[in-house]
Amino acid sequence: MTEAITLWFENLFVGFPPWIAVFVLSMVPVIELKGAIPIGVAAGMPLWEAFSFAVIGSTLPAFLIILLIRPVLKWMKTTKYFRKFAHWLERRSQKKSKNIQKYKLWGLFLFVAIPLPTTGVWMGSLIAALMDIRLRSAVPIIFLGNLVAGGLILLLSHGIFG
Repeated sequence: MTEAITLWFENLFVGFPPWIAVFVLSMVPVIELKGAIPIGVAAGMPLWEAFSFAVIGSTLPAFLIILLIRPVLKWMKTTKYFRKFAHWLERRSQKKSKNIQKYKLWGLFLFVAIPLPTTGVWMGSLIAALMDIRLRSAVPIIFLGNLVAGGLILLLSHGIFG
């Protein structure tokens, strides 16, 4: 199964250097660095290189999400087609934000740093924006959490914990 997924991603980025694939894939919400690092390593990239491009690529969306999500959600709520999705996204982020609200920046750090499904930069940035955490406070914390998550993914993907 892993070989099939790796082959699919290799075919998706045929003709591109692996670092571009890792950089782009790490920006995708579901994949982020949790998927991009193992893909980069499977493609033959050195560990440090896969880690670096995945961390940078997956952190970049935080700026846009924090700056733009509120106006985008406000607009979505005015449309017939996106209204339900906007409300669902807000409810989901509020549900995920309970511990973050309690611990603020430490909670945001831990939320991003623990590489589980539905955690990471995208959801952490959404929660930070909806909790009115300022960009200059949120992005460094999200970046540090992302560094830790990337380190854990490297350790997990190389069998150190398993």
